[in-house]
Amino acid sequence: MNKPLLAALAALAVAGAGAAPAVAAPAAHSAAGHATAAHPAAAGPARASLVDSLLAGTARTAKAVAADAARAAKEAKAAGTKAATFAGTVALSNCSGSVVRFPKSADTDPALVLTNGHCLETGFPEPGEVVTGQSSSRTFGLLNSAGTKVATLRADQVVYSTMTDTDVTLYRLTTTYAKIKSAYGISPLTLNDSHPVAGTAITVVSGYWKRTYSCSIDGFVYRLKEGDWTWKDSVRYTSACDTIGGTSGSPVIDTATGKVVAVNNTGNEDGERCTVNNPCEVDQSGNVTVRQGINYAEETYQIPACFTTGNRLDLNAAGCTLPKP
Repeated sequence: MNKPLLAALAALAVAGAGAAPAVAAPAAHSAAGHATAAHPAAAGPARASLVDSLLAGTARTAKAVAADAARAAKEAKAAGTKAATFAGTVALSNCSGSVVRFPKSADTDPALVLTNGHCLETGFPEPGEVVTGQSSSRTFGLLNSAGTKVATLRADQVVYSTMTDTDVTLYRLTTTYAKIKSAYGISPLTLNDSHPVAGTAITVVSGYWKRTYSCSIDGFVYRLKEGDWTWKDSVRYTSACDTIGGTSGSPVIDTATGKVVAVNNTGNEDGERCTVNNPCEVDQSGNVTVRQGINYAEETYQIPACFTTGNRLDLNAAGCTLPKP
């Protein structure tokens, strides 16, 4: 799973000191058997092999972010598409995310933030677990198109979170889309409500790193298995989207429409088979394929059908296929 820098630094400490790293808060164990600190920034398995690149990422300057944006704009212009920007994306304490709306959402509805299930501040949901209506006071750094933080948004509820079949968390904010637009000039990203298409040009936009990754949808995975979790109909990227720790929860944007088609969540780091940080593909016949270095996302087209007027969750709504508690 594409987890944060602090987890990687913890792994480095283990390798260097030969002992478990100290944490400020008591630790519990996730379903995968990894120590998960109570503070979300320390949660989740590490990407020890990426420590050097992650450390380098902490030194990214505004100039580097601007250079990335200019490059993306140039590439988009050459391809006849519109470059995805950071506007509407957010940085969490340990992941990336975005302020999102559905096709039928109203400007006066409470705004929602989309990220991964494994980015939930209370720890990874267990296989088969679905969290709804859980109180939250989590904060998010709202970014503008240049990747500059312009506001701190706050949640009051975890509307929905699971790592079963998919890997998503949706937070409800204490403000509306209209108020965010009025105060900061930033509009939410819209979730596409139709299945993505193979070959589509996409951009993964990480608010945590203020970095983008451009590639295409290579195809779809019948079942993607990682540790104890299994996800259905996952998106497989072409190799150019070499996402790293901290990009978890990033919106995957169709560069032609500007709409969100998936949420970035994992990749096979070491070539292992179906282990944590090393997901494997399982086809309808049960055949297993391992693609080291390839990264994945979970589709989001099915989410809008589960929300009604006022951005209210209704898991019994017609057409809603999200797992139920």
